[in-house]
Amino acid sequence: MTLNEASGRFPVPPDGRTYFGIQLDSEFDTVGAYAGRLGATPALYGRYVNFPLDAAEEASISSEIQDLAEHHSSLMLTIEPREGLMAVTPQSLTDLTGDLAAWNRKGVSVMVRFGHEMNGSWYPWAQQPTAYIEKFRQVAAAVHKAPASAMLWSPNEAGGYPFDGGPHEIQPGSPDFQVLDTNHDGKLTMDDDPYAPYWPGDDAVDWVGLSVYHFGNAYPWGENTVPEPGKLAAKISGTYKSGYVDETALPDFYAVYAAGHHKPFAISETGAFYNTSRIDGAPALSIKEAWWDQLFDPGLQTRFPQLKLAVWFEFSKQENQPGNPVVDWRTTTDPQIRDAFTTALPGRFVMAPLK
Repeated sequence: MTLNEASGRFPVPPDGRTYFGIQLDSEFDTVGAYAGRLGATPALYGRYVNFPLDAAEEASISSEIQDLAEHHSSLMLTIEPREGLMAVTPQSLTDLTGDLAAWNRKGVSVMVRFGHEMNGSWYPWAQQPTAYIEKFRQVAAAVHKAPASAMLWSPNEAGGYPFDGGPHEIQPGSPDFQVLDTNHDGKLTMDDDPYAPYWPGDDAVDWVGLSVYHFGNAYPWGENTVPEPGKLAAKISGTYKSGYVDETALPDFYAVYAAGHHKPFAISETGAFYNTSRIDGAPALSIKEAWWDQLFDPGLQTRFPQLKLAVWFEFSKQENQPGNPVVDWRTTTDPQIRDAFTTALPGRFVMAPLK
């Protein structure tokens, strides 16, 4: 599928333009409240939901759809099979098609991100490439029956792969371990391809994306540090190397999956780590500004011309990291940070109403 063909399911902005999206904490925030703080309405709002959807979740999304329609925004629906991949059943897929079609008819395009960060070790659908591909393709078939809905395939950027120690880490000796051991040396490291074993196929994927964050310098995260120049682009292209880590064994995600497969590219989650329990280290504004300056840099668009969506993670939450820190990823709740952020937002980032 070409970029133009992808626009039939979810519009692709013109050359040199990128949608601005926001991952909103729908438990504590609303479409209108965020737009009021920002002084503009994002082109896309992201939401996380369990799958299959229950009646309460469907009702909640339908209510949000009304707000999105009024603001002329789209939805990125991250559907999470929290009970495992076998929760994806024929009935749940039929119901999904019906929901999407109803939301599309209200004027809201939907980008469905199924089982994101599947190459990590922290979700129940993680590191199961065979079943993941099967279920992704089933979800894609259901999504493509709706008139204005598209599929986003979105791994985690692979620095630290295979993310040892997570609750859903693949175990040696299993069939999936053999699939993930792409260099056939009997172990999983960053020398193995962290993306290819999960690729569902061109016909099932409309957009490709990555979760790309600044967590700090090195694991275990906790210190508040300013990201070094060029880190965001290096994470995307598999060229990141610092005094702490060397990730240059990783593939160039953009070259292989966006340029190589002719897909629009999304930075589908991003933000900069600020540990609220630490009083030392760099201040929040310095950390976040250094990261959004990289995101907004015109050179990023030049380097990755198929970058068509960037989504900021607007959450303050306890992260499953050593010490369980409360990390504030937000840019619009502190007036000083909000003013700097809104001033920095470039004109080539597309807001709603979509044109």
